[in-house]
Amino acid sequence: MNNYIKIKGAREHNLKNINLEIPRDKMVVFTGLSGSGKSSLAFDTIFAEGQRRYIESLSAYARQFLGRLDKPDVDEIEGLSPAISIDQKSHSGNPRSTVATITEIYDYLRVLFARAGKPYCPKCGRAIEKLTNEEIVNIVVELSKNNTAKKNILILAPVVRGRKGEHYQMLYDFLNAGFSEVRVDGEYHSLRDRIELSRYKAHTIDLVVDRIPAGLDFSTKDARLPNDQESLPTSKHGVTGAKDNLLRLSEAIETGLKYGNDVVTIITDKETSLSAKFTCPIDGFSFPEIEPRLFSFNSPYGACPACNGLGTETIWSEKICPVCLGKRLKEESLNILINNKNIASITALSIIEANEFLSKLELLKNKTFKEITEVPIREIKNRLKFMIDVGLEYLTLDRKSGTLSGGEGQRIRLASQIGSRLTGTLYILDEPTIGLHQRDNAKLIKTLQDLRDLGNTVLVVEHDEETIRSSDYLVDIGPAAGIHGGEVVAKGPIPQILKDEKQNSLTLQYLRGHEFIEVPKARRSVKEASHDFLKIKGATANNLKNINISIPLRRFTAVTGVSGSGKSTLIYDIVYKAIANKFNGATYKVGVHKAMTGTEYLNRLINIDQSPIGRTPRSNPATYVGAWTFIRELFAGTEDARVRGYKPGRFSFNVKGGRCENCEGHGSIAIEMHFLPTVYVGCDICKGKRFDRQTLEVDYKSKNIYEVLRMTIEEAKKFFEDIPWLHDRLRVLEEVGLGYLELGQSATTLSGGEAQRIKLTAELGKRDTRKTLYLLDEPTTGLHFADVKNLLNVLQRLVDRGNTVVVIEHNLDVIKSADWVIDLGPEGGEKGGEVVAVGTPESVSKKTGSFTAGYLKKVLTR
Repeated sequence: MNNYIKIKGAREHNLKNINLEIPRDKMVVFTGLSGSGKSSLAFDTIFAEGQRRYIESLSAYARQFLGRLDKPDVDEIEGLSPAISIDQKSHSGNPRSTVATITEIYDYLRVLFARAGKPYCPKCGRAIEKLTNEEIVNIVVELSKNNTAKKNILILAPVVRGRKGEHYQMLYDFLNAGFSEVRVDGEYHSLRDRIELSRYKAHTIDLVVDRIPAGLDFSTKDARLPNDQESLPTSKHGVTGAKDNLLRLSEAIETGLKYGNDVVTIITDKETSLSAKFTCPIDGFSFPEIEPRLFSFNSPYGACPACNGLGTETIWSEKICPVCLGKRLKEESLNILINNKNIASITALSIIEANEFLSKLELLKNKTFKEITEVPIREIKNRLKFMIDVGLEYLTLDRKSGTLSGGEGQRIRLASQIGSRLTGTLYILDEPTIGLHQRDNAKLIKTLQDLRDLGNTVLVVEHDEETIRSSDYLVDIGPAAGIHGGEVVAKGPIPQILKDEKQNSLTLQYLRGHEFIEVPKARRSVKEASHDFLKIKGATANNLKNINISIPLRRFTAVTGVSGSGKSTLIYDIVYKAIANKFNGATYKVGVHKAMTGTEYLNRLINIDQSPIGRTPRSNPATYVGAWTFIRELFAGTEDARVRGYKPGRFSFNVKGGRCENCEGHGSIAIEMHFLPTVYVGCDICKGKRFDRQTLEVDYKSKNIYEVLRMTIEEAKKFFEDIPWLHDRLRVLEEVGLGYLELGQSATTLSGGEAQRIKLTAELGKRDTRKTLYLLDEPTTGLHFADVKNLLNVLQRLVDRGNTVVVIEHNLDVIKSADWVIDLGPEGGEKGGEVVAVGTPESVSKKTGSFTAGYLKKVLTR
């Protein structure tokens, strides 16, 4: 078999007709400056071609629903395996999606509880065993005694539950079998009448087995069931008197259980379902069939009827559902236990706690359960072990996926892939070390190497030095970004390429130590005066251990610690929410703390996170930083536009008038793929240009509005150099390392780090109040060593202007450049939440008990 993936003539985006051979069954790292073309090669060429070939392999019938995927701009790719992409942006914001569902742990838990769970009556709390026919008859006899309304006793067999269809043949078969009546969706019908049901509506159908008159005597002491009927005198039913009644009831129950799949419904003055499987003989509480879907909060069979399985009263509200108390499931589902825990109790555990719980289970020692529980328990533990290995042990299994960082989401999806143990697959990952402390890097790298050793090719787009050095092969794309990139500037096996001075690139210069980010020659001093600090006292939110923290104002502070140590809780849940409520009139639920002082020395708060700059393809860098409004006005001011009577709105793709109406100004049309990510195909009318023909006829400096949209920020800066305000805004975008982005590049294609730097640019362009608190979460995401150097210059500029910058960061080059470091830990989750070290980078590097200290000491003395 060919040992290489051979790429010939790759020209997607800025790629310059690349020819490349990538070794198979190796861990290959793609490096280079931000915007150099790494993602264009890895995701937009290699993965896109793999996805296209998969769709082409489907039947013509299936393909008609999916639309056509354009072939990437590449001549040929040989040796391409089935490809799986695990990037930073594809974790779901669906409130039903959790850590347990993403990793498939919840699916295996549902199987485990369906097969090994023991039901308990929610009314009396007693364990429930399967009922025999005789026990069911005795329960119905008791119900008849308490039949105060003296209504006839109806014996029903549930035959259809929430299933679409006309069910004509089934109803006809019941009539031929001698039955005369059914209950359909709560209404009774004679089987001799024509019953017309909508084939597209879900129906519930009960077969009426018998209507037993009220007041019949079942009380004879000598009454026995049909299995002993040889000694009973005969009559119409084979017996007489009370025995006759008892036999009639028994036969009806037996028939009902037969047609109702071991469940029979009894109607006296109330309706009761009894099961030959699990029913409480004391209260009559009956469980439905215990199967995996009973534990699904996405199914009507398992979901809490009050909140439909959301756990909250509305989709985004934080108010807990008063019925299920946030557990999402029906009463029946929550009363099936393993070792005194229901399925919601297990998903509420952290990953490390869940692993300990399963390790102590006694099920595997029981021969009855061993065969049916061994596989789900093994699959769950495999996934839990992986997440522990990559530093995610602090997350709870019921954590909603929308609250995860990009790095956490990526590592969790990687856990499900590890669990599948596929071989011969090409995995493409986008910076898997994001959000990971240096302490946990080695564990993640070992996991990627294990994936490789299973017989897979692992292709990683990465900037982390340790990951690069641990790979088998390096491909460096460059030499710079955008139009100045798109070439293979270095390639070869590691570590040989690091020693080969004939191969050179900016990345290799940093890896060899010829280039580096310098430690600041002087740090801003941190004074003890109270007005120089934002002080948080008695912080106990989430895992914080009643800590007191002082953040120096007008300084650059790095908040560090292993994943889950409490950094985001401190900075976002407490600091950001409390000050946003005070300054911005927000109504956030602030993390628990006793007091906060020092806010009077601030007058503005900006949280520059990695959330998208817009949720639709219409949003782009130009619109976000305010440049697009100015550009539209320039086009509307041209002579041609004035003659035609075009206003600035004519050059907007968000409103009717000048845009292409076929794609409504998107330039592409979304095709829902159902089992694959949504695919965007080019508009056939405007050919992706977003505007109609008349609008595109208007030029500004020989370029139409679409051509300006396609300019890179670097090109646009030169194009608008005679427009000072516009030129300055574009210059700052270039300074933060985004010169390679197109002005009109869709927000949906931007990484979290790119979105964050665009927001930073928008802030730098605003009037400075010199008392602003800037909060940033891992601003180095997606940045090359050289880009980190540029970003640090921008952040230092903000502080030099009298502002306060606080970053949550794992990047050691950023930490060593800060004025002040606050290190939380020592571990994540319950073992974190303490202040491990505080001070200058030099003083923190000398602290014992801090995982950050050891790594920081190495970079300070390098």
